[in-house]
Amino acid sequence: MMYKHPETTAIRAQLHRTQYQEHSTPLFMTSSFVFEDAEEMRASFAEEKKRNIYSRYTNPNCAELVEKMCLLEGAESGTTFSTGMAAIFSTFASLLNEGDHVLSARAIFGNTHTLLTNILPKWNISHTYFDVTAIDQLEGLIHENTKIIYVESPTNPATEIADLARLGAISRKHNLIFIVDNCFATPYIQQPVKFGADLVIHSTTKLLDGQGRTMGGITVGTERLINLVYRFARVTGPALSPYNAWVISKSIETLAVRVDRHCSNALALATRLEKNSKIRSVRYPFLQSHPQYNLAKKQMSQGGNIVTLEIEGGLEVGRRFLDAIQMCSLTANLGDTRTIVSHPASTTHGKLTQEERAAIGISDGLIRISVGLEHIQDIIEDINNALESCAE
Repeated sequence: MMYKHPETTAIRAQLHRTQYQEHSTPLFMTSSFVFEDAEEMRASFAEEKKRNIYSRYTNPNCAELVEKMCLLEGAESGTTFSTGMAAIFSTFASLLNEGDHVLSARAIFGNTHTLLTNILPKWNISHTYFDVTAIDQLEGLIHENTKIIYVESPTNPATEIADLARLGAISRKHNLIFIVDNCFATPYIQQPVKFGADLVIHSTTKLLDGQGRTMGGITVGTERLINLVYRFARVTGPALSPYNAWVISKSIETLAVRVDRHCSNALALATRLEKNSKIRSVRYPFLQSHPQYNLAKKQMSQGGNIVTLEIEGGLEVGRRFLDAIQMCSLTANLGDTRTIVSHPASTTHGKLTQEERAAIGISDGLIRISVGLEHIQDIIEDINNALESCAE
């Protein structure tokens, strides 16, 4: 059931109670499900009867997570995965055939870049990158064999904003599948389906879990396309564990209050850092200085929790900055309760060439901050102290 406000839906959407009348959804730690008789078993495998069969196919905990995310995103159907990258790969692999072409935003997660450049070409699937800030040029890049338009918004890590409504219109005009990675925004502050997205992907590892405990992924969208994605995953097996699905679904109950704090902290940090003379530039979607501030305000209710800043001095100063951090975490995750600082040029995007990094706005001195839930003054103090130290 969809309630008037998403905060209520995130809390109240859950499985029907069992005979035990539990208040909180139980954990269904089982690999398989039993049948009353041979006929029910036959009908279930023949898909004449919809029910749980095997947890690689689906599980009540995964089904609850799917229902909750579909309600929040405004999608018809969905399916879960063991990780965000499993969701991305399975979505591409289920929809693409040999000889197909993908139009992808240039600024994407490093592993998604590797998927497009190293893995999919094995099946003669090609791609062309485009700049999300230059959508006027996009239609000129569409080929006869183009099948998918794929974007992240905001992008990782430069926080560029894709005009989802325009991309949705172009996709419909050319009968293309429009896929949006909504990981940085979450459905609480952005719903790409409203702007024409056919499919929306999340790494549930990030803000949806929000506490750095589990790994998972989900794709939601139209029932027709999800059916193809689900059948691919059912055979190939990137299943989300019932336990992780249960943790993530429970975490979504607090998504709104957590994201509100993430966003208020991030805006406060970005505003403070803009005044620091040791920083060349600061990027945050809800800063008025952001080049796509008006578009961000149109599509998103808040700016998210990612702040990027550029410091002078390149790779060496970037490393010195990380070494000077005292409270914030140096780790490969984001969207955690704890503030996380990373240096994309030497970590997540380190396998890209300097030219490739420059093309997506990653300079050698770019720092990505996943702003957490600590007191904002403690976050600011740690970042400022690190900036002072690396400048000495």
